[in-house]
This record gives sequence, structure tokens and C-alpha cells, in this order.
Amino acid sequence: MSAEHVQCMMYPNPQHNDAIIPTSTAAATSAFMRPNEDYTAAQAPTVVRQPSLPSAPPPIPRTITTRLYISHFLSTWNSRLFEYAAVLFLASIYPNTLMRMSIYALVRSGSAILFSPTVGRWIDKGNRLSVVRASIVWQRLAVAASCGIFWVLEWRVKSVRGGRGNDGMFAALVLLACVEKMASVMNLVSVERDWVVVIAGDRHAELQVLNARIRRIDLFCKLFGPLAISFVNDASVIAAVWATLGMNLASIVVEYLCIAKVYKFVPELQRPSRDHGTEQSLPALQPNRYRRNNRSLTTIMSQYLLGAVNLILPLKSLPFYFSHPTFLPSISLSLLYLTVLSFSGSFITFLLSSKVTSTHVGIARAVSTVFGLSATWIAPRIMGRIGKVRGGVWFLWWQMLSLAGGVAWFFSWNSNMGKAWGLVAGVIVSRVGLWGFDLCVQGIVQEEVDEAHRGSFSTVETSFANLFELLSYVTTIIWARPDQFK
Repeated sequence: MSAEHVQCMMYPNPQHNDAIIPTSTAAATSAFMRPNEDYTAAQAPTVVRQPSLPSAPPPIPRTITTRLYISHFLSTWNSRLFEYAAVLFLASIYPNTLMRMSIYALVRSGSAILFSPTVGRWIDKGNRLSVVRASIVWQRLAVAASCGIFWVLEWRVKSVRGGRGNDGMFAALVLLACVEKMASVMNLVSVERDWVVVIAGDRHAELQVLNARIRRIDLFCKLFGPLAISFVNDASVIAAVWATLGMNLASIVVEYLCIAKVYKFVPELQRPSRDHGTEQSLPALQPNRYRRNNRSLTTIMSQYLLGAVNLILPLKSLPFYFSHPTFLPSISLSLLYLTVLSFSGSFITFLLSSKVTSTHVGIARAVSTVFGLSATWIAPRIMGRIGKVRGGVWFLWWQMLSLAGGVAWFFSWNSNMGKAWGLVAGVIVSRVGLWGFDLCVQGIVQEEVDEAHRGSFSTVETSFANLFELLSYVTTIIWARPDQFK
């Protein structure tokens, strides 16, 4: 038996993990053989206390995550459902033209491009709970008012065609669509880019789980929200309007209370973020009152105008976005929206023109969503093993190779049906890479962008995503015939 083992038997101290360092092996052995004799100072073992390791933070309570998921589900479900329902309602009210639908979608996307940075400024500077509550209320009010107008127009569609009344109501619908879009962006960015980071704190593994589950909710609502309202709309357009209105009004109280409970249970959410140091406030851009007499009226008015524009459209968020180290992965994610190889309206129209039935399109879209959902389980494991940056590169290559295979099939096959199904297969498989890359970039942005600028950075990213999506529709306007799709 060694001397070290002997001393561990004599002086066990598992509570503090003390390291027992003997002065000499002979003295320790002698002490063991003569236990009744007193130790001298030279023979006494030296006990060194090692500092205890910091304990891991406790897991996030399920009461917090459950309420967060419920609130986010209700917000995303109603947003996706109304986005698709508005298309169905406009198609029923204006059956002989695509002009109204195009204007509606164009202005709605344009508002997201222009005003998302303003929303980001409110997110950064405002109280977290007040910002999310405002997004809930404004989104529900906009949807409720839109449903009222849709009901009136649908009820009058047989007796009133066009005219000033319809034009005025349509203009109101477009304005309400912009409000609903901005409220949706505010809620989405607040929860996904700020709240989950604060809730997770130093629990990096749990942050990845939160991101994956929230993305899972988004994809679920993206598939089943439009599907649910489509079934109701096939039976009756008026019933679909009432169903949209009822779900929005019924969910507002639950969503409002759930997000308030999350805010109450997490003290870090109640702490105000640091001052937003990159933006200049409106008073700083206004002319000094003591110098107004020495300046021309044109100079004074231009400075007031510049201050007002900066308040509405905080353009100074753009240099911050471009100079940030996370700019490249963020803009790469936005650029992925500049494509026709997704289950968007233009791609679905091409498939239908290639004699693919609407039932098969629906099945393919559902399978595509299943592949996207699988990425929410795969991505956290990949990031845990090789990191977010390498994981993002892997997922990006997955998407590129999948789409390249579909495009190669498209150009090598002879029949239109074979070309279409080759593209469908490539798009379906690429969804794993797309949403895996999305989760990797989201994790990078959450960690690298400081708390005071998360809203501004993320909403500028949203603006570019909407811009590139809009440009993809421009390409299908220029090359509009199905034979020009390639």
C-alpha cells in the first residue's frame, strides 16, 4: 500500500476535494505504524484546498419555455394563416385580374424593406415587454380590420365591381397589410434574436435547442396554416374570413398573457439594454437655435428634414450592418431568397404548367417541409460537434449540391414532366441545407451582435431578405412564360 493511499484513508475529505500532499513518504508511513503518537510539525501532512469549479447553470424551467413556445406559435400561426388567406380572398374578390394581388404583395414587401430598420430601432431602445405586446396588439388589430373589409367586399362582390368604393377599401387593405407585416417583423425579431438569447444566458447548448424548436414552429405553421385555411375557403370564402378573424381574436389574450409570464419569470429580460451608441438622435441633427439667424432657411429646413428622415428611416444602421464582422454570413442568408427554386408562387405555377397536378404539388410541398423540419434536429448536433461556422459551410454545400443535381436533371431530361420532377427532388433535398444554414447563421448573429444592436442588425437583414425575394419576382415578371423558366 502506497503512502498516498494511506493518507487518503486517514484524512478523507470528499466535500472539498482536498489534495493531500505528504511531506515525506517515510514520515507518513511511520505515522501510520504509530497512530497513537503525536505528529511533529515537520511530520504533519500539508493539506491544500483547491478552489471548487463553478457549477453549471441550472436548466431553463419548462414553465418559461412552454409559455414562450405557445406565444410564438400563436403569433406565427396567425401571421402565416393571414398571409395566405389574403391571397385567397383577393383572388375571390378580383377574379379576372392579377393586378390587385401584385400591388398588395409589392407594397407589403416594400414596407418591410423600407421600415424594418425603424422597427429594429424600437426593439433596441424600447422596453422588451412593451415592444412585444405592441406587436401583438397591432398585428391583431390590422388582421381584424382587414377581415372586416374582406367580408364587406366579398358580400358585395356580385353587385359592386370596381368603382371608388372598392378602390378605397383596397387601399385600406394595402395599408393594413403593411401594418400587419411590420408588427410581424417586430415580434419575430424580438423573440428569435433577443428574447431567446437573454433567456438562455450562458447555456449555449440550450440556446441551440431553443433556436431549433422555434424554427420547427415556424416551419410547422408555414405548412399547416395555409393548408387549414384552404380547406375552409374551399367550403365558403365568408366562412374562411370569419375563421381567420376568430382565430386572431381568440389567441390575443393567451399570447398576451404567456409572453407577460415569460417576462416576469426571467429577471434579465426586465433589465434595459445598453444605450444605442451608433445612432444620432433627432435633436442632435437639428440646428442650434442661436445660429439660426446666420443660416439660410434652406439649410435649416434641410437639417430638419434630415432629422425626420433619420427618425423614420434610420439609415445609419446600414454602415453598422456592413462593417460588422457578422455581415458576410448574414448577407449570405439574405441572398438565398434571390431564387426561384423554392415552393413559391412562381415555382408552383411552373409545375402546374408542366402538367403536375395540384395534389402532387401539395404532397411535394409537404415532403419539403418535412425535410426542412429534419434540419432542426440535425443542425444542433452538427453545430455541437464542429461549430457554427463549419456547420454553416457544410449546410451551404449541401444546399448547393442538391440544387445543382436538380438543375442538371432539368437540363438533361427530355420531357417536361421529367424536368419538373428533377427540380422538385433537388429543391426538397436542399431544404435540409437551407434551414440548417439558417440556424447556424442565427446562432452566429445571436452570439456576435451585442445586445444593444440586435434589433437594428436583424431588421436590416430582414430588409435585404425581402429585397432579394422581391427581385426574384422581378425575374419572373421579365421572363414570364413557362418555357423561359430555365
